[in-house]
Amino acid sequence: MTGNSYYFRKIHSLLGVIPVGFFLIEHLITNYEATKGHGAFVDQINWLNGLPLVLFLEIFGIWLPLLYHAVYGLYVAYQARNNVSRFGYFRNQMFLLQRVTGVITFLFVAWHFFETRFQVAIGNVEHEALGMTMHDIATNPVLFTVYVIGTVSAAFHFCNGMWSFLVSWGITVGPRAQRISSFVWMALFVVMAVMFIMSLTAFTGSEFQQLPVEAHAGH
Repeated sequence: MTGNSYYFRKIHSLLGVIPVGFFLIEHLITNYEATKGHGAFVDQINWLNGLPLVLFLEIFGIWLPLLYHAVYGLYVAYQARNNVSRFGYFRNQMFLLQRVTGVITFLFVAWHFFETRFQVAIGNVEHEALGMTMHDIATNPVLFTVYVIGTVSAAFHFCNGMWSFLVSWGITVGPRAQRISSFVWMALFVVMAVMFIMSLTAFTGSEFQQLPVEAHAGH
């Protein structure tokens, strides 16, 4: 791995954007539908499940790329030398936060996958009942806090990672471009974090205690 670290890092960086980054944004948009009501959330879930070759897309378009990005990311985090205590510059602090949020996001996604998608896969939860599952999670103060930490960490890791991606791939080369990029991606981080928290808060609503009428009717 050491001898080919350049290529491994490039693959790791690229997969963090395509498809893992796209999946994070799609997941955010899907969960944000909860702010429009339980019916809107179920409709979005059903639309996703109706996509052609959905299992193939999940395995090869999400989970395998995510697994590589996560495992190699943990290796990079383990190898990294963080000098923030000696050099407290902004980018050194962001470098450290990128590694910390990466580990938090990895643990959170693994647990969230087990609580939701895995339970659907083994038949314990129906797709249409995922809103009810999220209601049970969001109404638990401890779990709600864990989800806030996990989703905010994921949003930061993606947005700060995008800044690094644009630099490492030679897209933002000069100091001015990198400074503007910092403002853009940190602004997007704030938007994503707020949307995730709004989604979690929406799941606490009483309407998520049971399936919407449309789901009972099979529509």
